[in-house]
Amino acid sequence: MTFKQTVTTEEELRGIVNYPSEVVQRKEIHTLDEHCKEYIAKSPFVMIATSDADGSCDVSPRGDTPGFVKVLDEQHLVIPERPGNRRVDSMRNILANPNVGLIFVIPGLKETLRVNGRACVTKDPELLQQMVVKGNTPALAIGVRVEQCFVHCAKAFIRSGLWEPDTWFSKEELPVPAKILSAHAKMVTEKDVEQLLHESYTQRLY
Repeated sequence: MTFKQTVTTEEELRGIVNYPSEVVQRKEIHTLDEHCKEYIAKSPFVMIATSDADGSCDVSPRGDTPGFVKVLDEQHLVIPERPGNRRVDSMRNILANPNVGLIFVIPGLKETLRVNGRACVTKDPELLQQMVVKGNTPALAIGVRVEQCFVHCAKAFIRSGLWEPDTWFSKEELPVPAKILSAHAKMVTEKDVEQLLHESYTQRLY
């Protein structure tokens, strides 16, 4: 067996980790207050966690100019669905299981904002019209009814040095996405993938 001495109950887990402080227990709110709205308005990047009817999970990034996620009111927000690879993993999962988790990130800020709730896929033209970029209207968007909001502490960003350029690998040391995609797909050369990616990134962002 690969994993030994696994923890199998919450009681056992709490015996090792203990319980959160009162501040941590009380920090969760259930609507988007002015602080959450400001954070979302300044965030250019959010990760969406979804799962299908069987519980198989997926996390997908979304990014655009700050404020691309629109807060409609204290209970609802909407995320435009920009052109991608047409796998639509998040939306397919939402159709089967509406529960979602979001993590909003602001570059340079180590604390993140976590928002959990229930989602839907919307084609409402009035909402979509609010998210037009460069004359392009998204065909769909993900609407979220907010159930939980809280700020997540900075320890992961501090430990990882994510915003510290001195900790970053040089360009030459980084993995090569085109090489990875070519190896996984087994249909196209690395050079072909590089060309496909270049066209996608320069011609089909919106």
